Amino acid sequence: MNEAADWPRPLAGVDEVGRGPLAGPVVAAAVILDPARPVEGLTDSKRLTARRREALATTIRESTVWALGRAEVEEIDRLNIHGATLLAMERAVAALEQQPAFCAVDGRHLPILPCPGEAVVGGDGSVAAIGAASILAKVARDAEMVAAAVDFPGYGFDGHKGYPSAAHRAALEELGPCPLHRRSFAPVRRLVEGGAA
Repeated sequence: MNEAADWPRPLAGVDEVGRGPLAGPVVAAAVILDPARPVEGLTDSKRLTARRREALATTIRESTVWALGRAEVEEIDRLNIHGATLLAMERAVAALEQQPAFCAVDGRHLPILPCPGEAVVGGDGSVAAIGAASILAKVARDAEMVAAAVDFPGYGFDGHKGYPSAAHRAALEELGPCPLHRRSFAPVRRLVEGGAA
């Protein structure tokens, strides 16, 4: 993976998971890689199998400075998904034990940061630190949604992780929204207002 050599160090890569689901939080991660302890195989978390993501997440947690941030369902509904995503990223960077000199953020928009930064479209597949952040965020959010399947049975959160699959829409239609559902998202809002998902 390529990284801009002129970016100041320490560099934090920042990414989020959970913009598209109908349920659950947005989870972001910020990662500062240690040049002395390189992590092989970093890339966009969506390109990896669940097993490979889990293995890489363990290595990342053991060999980097990292932190997670999140925005809850209520914040997503209040702020909108864009604002909540930026908030989760801000929280991840703020939670780092070592403050970065620069942040490389996946996407088109920068959150409010304590340092300079750059938004990088497709950064999770081209910047190693962002790839690491995407893996940590995905593994953390997936684990949370698997746990949510126990607390809210019938929705299949352990399978679709809250994304709008046919099975999720059918369960939503049958059971109605649970506290994890985002009321501001159209399929959920229609149900709340008495329509169909």
